Amino acid sequence: MRVAIAGGHGQIARLLGAALAARGDSALGLVRNPDHEADLRADGIVPIVADLEQVGADELAGRIEGFDAAVFAAGAGPGSGVARKDTVDRAASAVLADACERAGVRRFVQVSAMGTEGPYPPDIGEVFAAYLDAKRAAEQDLRERDLDWTILRPGRLTDDAPTGRVRIGASVARAEITRADVASVIIALLDEPASAGKILEAVNGDTPIPDGVRAAVA
Repeated sequence: MRVAIAGGHGQIARLLGAALAARGDSALGLVRNPDHEADLRADGIVPIVADLEQVGADELAGRIEGFDAAVFAAGAGPGSGVARKDTVDRAASAVLADACERAGVRRFVQVSAMGTEGPYPPDIGEVFAAYLDAKRAAEQDLRERDLDWTILRPGRLTDDAPTGRVRIGASVARAEITRADVASVIIALLDEPASAGKILEAVNGDTPIPDGVRAAVA
């Protein structure tokens, strides 16, 4: 499988790309900073410098043509303001989806967030509200496209060691999930064609990840 990963230097993206490479798949990481290329190569990921806030869909389509799937794992990150929540968490996802449509890459997994459907708590803060707004808009954009999309909403992310176990479904109680387990869930979703058209929430739980994904999409 050849997989293009947006936000290629992010924590989940690097874990995902390394895991794909380790099992013999081809992972391409889209990064905006050339200084990050060496890190990706060390992970076994092919780096491509493409700033999703600047690149056009046609140019990006040329870079991912022939791939089997794309994963949107980009995010403006901590410290970014309201404006970049929109240009990265929403608009960049739309650019990647546009490119996939033009390149014939039908499989698309979008990493979103729990809480996008609201209501938001009164003390949420302007920036985090903008983040959830952007994620919700990105989800809506993707749902209207003729792609084999899956939207994954993980719980609160941690850097703990992976558990290999998950609770996953259309709606689950909020809890934590390790970034490594999110990467494993994405791989399980890519391996499961029945996950296309599904919106799933995931947190750490008691079920082995492949079994949990199969049950959630059955």
